[in-house]
Amino acid sequence: LVRTGQLAEALTLADKFLATKPKDAQMRFLKGVVLTEQHKPAEAIALFTKLTEDYPELPEPYNNLAVLYAGQGQYDKARAALEMAIRTHPSYATAHENLGDVYAKLASQSYAKALQLDGANTGAQTKLNLLTEMFSARPSSAQAKLGTVVTPTALAATAPPKPAPAAAPAPAPAPAPAPVKPAAPAPVVAAAPAPKPAPAAPAVATAAASSGHAASGTVSAPAAPAPAKAPTAATSDEGKAVLAAVESWAHAWSTKDVSGYLAAYAPGFKVPGGMSRQRWEAERRTRIEDKSRIKVTIGQPVVQLRGDSATVRFRQDYASDRLHQTSRKTLVLTRTGGRWLIVQETSGG
Repeated sequence: LVRTGQLAEALTLADKFLATKPKDAQMRFLKGVVLTEQHKPAEAIALFTKLTEDYPELPEPYNNLAVLYAGQGQYDKARAALEMAIRTHPSYATAHENLGDVYAKLASQSYAKALQLDGANTGAQTKLNLLTEMFSARPSSAQAKLGTVVTPTALAATAPPKPAPAAAPAPAPAPAPAPVKPAAPAPVVAAAPAPKPAPAAPAVATAAASSGHAASGTVSAPAAPAPAKAPTAATSDEGKAVLAAVESWAHAWSTKDVSGYLAAYAPGFKVPGGMSRQRWEAERRTRIEDKSRIKVTIGQPVVQLRGDSATVRFRQDYASDRLHQTSRKTLVLTRTGGRWLIVQETSGG
């Protein structure tokens, strides 16, 4: 119904469903998307804010709050919401790009204010012009990124953008808030997909897609380098040991064995969001212990070995008394003291 523009009918069905299941995260989220499409920002903001309180582990409601705040020109609030989305899921590429756009909007406002105070400030004028040109030169799909209203599972498959009101005029032309772009409903609430991380990259960096460019110019052909040793598949005993370590980690999580769960992470684990290891462990302990039941299932695991390092990609099915979520996950493990321990954990890809 949302996809075909039947918003009133979609809202009626959502309200009817929520009358019997008021805590359902997916339906509450989709109702927020409908309210956004109906140009009811106050109601949508209230709904998404409550979702972030009830399900702080989901990044999508934070992203949609940022969309709504940006549409109202409240870029400080949009920035705070996106920072929370990234803290929850460091590999959430959309939130990283959106945060960059918000910083650009904030910068343009500051440059415009500088010109108000000093009209002869050529430096501020030049920078403001550069920002304006940057946004006007970007393809329409890129301009709409800030306004991407995501659904629980499909972040990339979005509908064509719809224009939102422009920001208040400034002495010099500043970029207008990006349009809101709704996405189609999805069957379950899932972690936001992100580009596949490189095995050795830090968790925070996995949201950015890497690109390579061949060098130009005429040079003599160097001798062909020796081919790198290909990763070993999971058919070896070591591969089975790696998979057993991942299954043990999932079992500790499912049984709410917090000590066993945390012990699966290496001392050098790349903590997401730049927080301290102590703070991260405290947050994980709270999020596990406040659930009455948890079940984590590992599906379709693929293990690659390279010496004392292993990369495991799999489908993770997470179910608790509050949430049922399926997502792709990547774990990078290292062999430490005869055990395989997690050094990096990313979602998506």
